[in-house]
Amino acid sequence: MPFPSDRVGLQLPPYEYDVSVRKVLAYSAGIGASEPAFLDDLQDGGLRALPFQCVTPEWPVVLSMRQQLGEALTPDEARRGVHAVQDSIFHRPMRPGDRLVTEGQLVSATPIRSGVLTVCRLITRERDSNAPVTTTWTSSIFLNTALTGGPVTIASPPVLSSAEELQPPGANARTDTIFIPKEMPHVYSECADIWNPIHTERKEALAAGLPDIILHGTATWALAGLTILRRYRSNNPAAMKRITGRFAGMVLPGEDITVRHEPGPPGIVRFEVRTASGAAAITQGVAWL
Repeated sequence: MPFPSDRVGLQLPPYEYDVSVRKVLAYSAGIGASEPAFLDDLQDGGLRALPFQCVTPEWPVVLSMRQQLGEALTPDEARRGVHAVQDSIFHRPMRPGDRLVTEGQLVSATPIRSGVLTVCRLITRERDSNAPVTTTWTSSIFLNTALTGGPVTIASPPVLSSAEELQPPGANARTDTIFIPKEMPHVYSECADIWNPIHTERKEALAAGLPDIILHGTATWALAGLTILRRYRSNNPAAMKRITGRFAGMVLPGEDITVRHEPGPPGIVRFEVRTASGAAAITQGVAWL
């Protein structure tokens, strides 16, 4: 069935999330962030979550969109939705004791060659004060799906200030190689509380046409962001103001990834992630510090 453009504007059910020391430490450990800044709950100034942990309360809201479109898309069509872009803006770090609520809205649906590109805006706020903590623009592609009613966009992420920001890192970019253990998708699934069987069960991955289980795109995105915090901001979680990247290919556990990064305009680091074969895993990566 075609994707209905008249569903743009759909409000998604909110998700409440209480941040605890246990959850912050588990997420950090799940992506290999072993430095005291990420794992010491007795550090001066208190424990702060890695900014990339925003995906944990966002995931149930993203899932709810696919469920709410159940009357318009078949289960097979809904499963064809693949994460395309993660663009998150951090207003302040999450901390243990925070009581948060994440709300979402489908804000765009446009036809592209491979199917329909959708964008959801997700806002995580303090439950009591309503102050924003994270704003994310998450894009998905529903493969081999048509769009009815024409393209509709009611909101868009902040535009990049110059074309220079989207240029790939140059020949002199720094590189960091990270080994992805076979067990990492399983560990990340539990520590980030983001489960999709294609990341942990070979039967499901092969049935979906994948060569094996694959690492979550948000885990690869977080590893790139963690690399940038380590290299440019001395492991300070509060230093990351925004990070965006386009998911261009799959990462297979048991192989290396390489994060290529270099400073661009002031306060900006451009990056990309490559697999062991040299194929692109994340492109158009930009981090604002």
